[in-house]
Amino acid sequence: MRLALFDCDGTLVDSARLIHEVMARTFVDFGHARPDISETKAIIGLTLDIAIARMQGKPHVDDEALAMTAHYKATYTGVRAEPGFQEPLFPGIADMMATLERQDDLLIGAVTGKSRRGLDLIRAAHGFDKTFFVSRTADDCPSKPHPAMVTECCSEAGIDAARTVVIGDAIYDMQMAKAAGAKAIGVSWGYASVPELVEAGADHILRTPADLVEWLETF
Repeated sequence: MRLALFDCDGTLVDSARLIHEVMARTFVDFGHARPDISETKAIIGLTLDIAIARMQGKPHVDDEALAMTAHYKATYTGVRAEPGFQEPLFPGIADMMATLERQDDLLIGAVTGKSRRGLDLIRAAHGFDKTFFVSRTADDCPSKPHPAMVTECCSEAGIDAARTVVIGDAIYDMQMAKAAGAKAIGVSWGYASVPELVEAGADHILRTPADLVEWLETF
């Protein structure tokens, strides 16, 4: 058996516009300048409180970052309901996931900096209710690149890290995979650049979602 663990934002769904809008409104509501979208993209994948602190240049999460985190969560659902702020699948993801689900020797999981509620919204929106055999979110584990999301999924699935692959678009995903002893597969359509993913330890770079199906045949 093999285990494929997917990051969510920037890997399965294109959520940057939504995340940035909620983040920007949060910063403005707390009297800060509206951040540039490049600043938001740089922290996607981290647990929210750590992401906000990092955007402010803080070495640690402080009381303001915690308050902003709560405000972000309270604002998120309302913004997501506005026109133009949904989280569409990247092209080719639906077909890729349908193909992988038919493989009897492959289990599929999710490892995401989203909250459990955020992941559940994605599952419901895109028909992934029964897709993820295991999953870990920001509510369950320390922030990436800590390896706990991967190691806990491996333990629950009963599959060794050596037979596990992490697919993601962020340097934190690559670092997390390597720390856990899993294969790190970067995607070229997400929010980090290919050179950044390679530098972070990516074992392979996918150019399209269909490439993963082919790569897994050799894993």
